[in-house]
Amino acid sequence: MDNPIPVTILTGFLGAGKTTLLNRFLDSTNAKRALVIVNEFGSIGIDHHLMMFSSEESGLVALSSGCLCCTIRGDLTKTLKEAPWRFSRDGKRWFDQIIIETTGLADPAPIVQTLFAEPDIAKQYALTQIITVVDSVNGIQTLEDQPEACKQVAVADTIVVSKADLVDQAQQQSLRKRLRHLNPAAAIAIQNPAEIDPKTIFGCSKFNPKLKGESVKQWLAADAYDSDPHHHSHVDHNAHSHDENRHGDRIRSVCLRFAEPKPVKVFEAWFDHLARLRGSNLLRIKGILNVSELNVPMVIHGVQHIWHPPIILPSWPDDDHQSRVVFILRDLEKSDLLKALSFITDRLDNAQLAGLPNEQ
Repeated sequence: MDNPIPVTILTGFLGAGKTTLLNRFLDSTNAKRALVIVNEFGSIGIDHHLMMFSSEESGLVALSSGCLCCTIRGDLTKTLKEAPWRFSRDGKRWFDQIIIETTGLADPAPIVQTLFAEPDIAKQYALTQIITVVDSVNGIQTLEDQPEACKQVAVADTIVVSKADLVDQAQQQSLRKRLRHLNPAAAIAIQNPAEIDPKTIFGCSKFNPKLKGESVKQWLAADAYDSDPHHHSHVDHNAHSHDENRHGDRIRSVCLRFAEPKPVKVFEAWFDHLARLRGSNLLRIKGILNVSELNVPMVIHGVQHIWHPPIILPSWPDDDHQSRVVFILRDLEKSDLLKALSFITDRLDNAQLAGLPNEQ
């Protein structure tokens, strides 16, 4: 499709305020052309009864009897495939965007996989942003105790911090510091979800599938990883990264930059190697690449073992033509990424040398 349907994933741990934020959206003019898919965990659906409206004609679809990230991923796939005609009005698709609200226990990565894995869905839809709601009162403890909550924050494009009025300034600052450790690039809105302007959250997609360079730059937010003034050198001296953004020993964010263009097969082989060996540890990958075969950039976006088809931009968003790749990792180090790249580069170089004719 020339104009894929934008998809927003709304996530956050139990009780964080997702339903409140979604209700705020549904009560706005932004919702008039939005299809909302609500996931309910358990045999008896509750959440959709708390919504402003709850019928397919009005644009709300409830997926129950399981969690989107596991038992009913097939239901989500089926719903997305059928949505344009199943929920049509007068034989025409009426919605311009889709909002998916997950259960609080959901790991968001498999949901993103669903959008990438099915060719028909990948052609029809484009993930534009992930919004995560975090509870100020219980947020720090939840991040300590619940791995899913850490993943929800780590992969977010926008973080909405709720219930800030119920904690003191010191606790707010402590939570914000923790969120920044997990995700240095996300926009953070500290505001009551019931009072927030939906346009500032749902109306500003982080990645515009119409290939606008500036939106790609904002979506990637590579500059957010450059707060460390000390540049670290590596075996590949054309790359540098900053790895101060971590939570304990498990989840961290890494941004790698490459000053010189690389053949597309190097990037392809590197990403494939990482996905095959450590795919479950790649929570999210996004980047803008300078490949030697093109004079314009290539945008890549993946999660775990699945990659969205690459997008070729018509031009660079600015004068910086470095390749920039952001990794959200679990139980992986920056050094693991660079070792894998070095292995792939050596392997490709050796293969090329092996193919040269013998000198006489």
